[in-house]
Amino acid sequence: MTKILDKLDSQILEIITNNARIPFKDIADVCNVSRAAIHQRVQRLFEEGVLIGSGYTVDPKTLGFQVCTYVGVKLEKASKYKEVMPELAKIPEVVECHFTTGPYTLLIKLYAHDMQHLMTLLNGKIQEIPWVSETETLMSLEESLNRRIPI
Repeated sequence: MTKILDKLDSQILEIITNNARIPFKDIADVCNVSRAAIHQRVQRLFEEGVLIGSGYTVDPKTLGFQVCTYVGVKLEKASKYKEVMPELAKIPEVVECHFTTGPYTLLIKLYAHDMQHLMTLLNGKIQEIPWVSETETLMSLEESLNRRIPI
């Protein structure tokens, strides 16, 4: 569902997606409105589902996760993805999972400490999940671009 944003909403989103820690007072100054107006707008953007989540981004390498991979997962029956998802959710190293079209039923992103850890995740966990018939692992050599959707 597409949300209609006015100029002030767009301006607020532009500011806070570039710096989530900026005080509402500073946003209000830039937007030339009251701090209360900013607070109300941000609250409404959360309530309408435009803004989701909050928090900080941690660099996985600082926590010892040196390997980033994307794993294409084929299921014996695509309709079983609802049964497979809870099992994948039990693996903390899996940070994203998408139900997709194309050659894979699921595309997951995961982090591992090293190649041995990756092998344990693939062979000992993911490939052991019922209905998983095949996996293909794509190694990320470097994250070259990571940005938010344009406002």
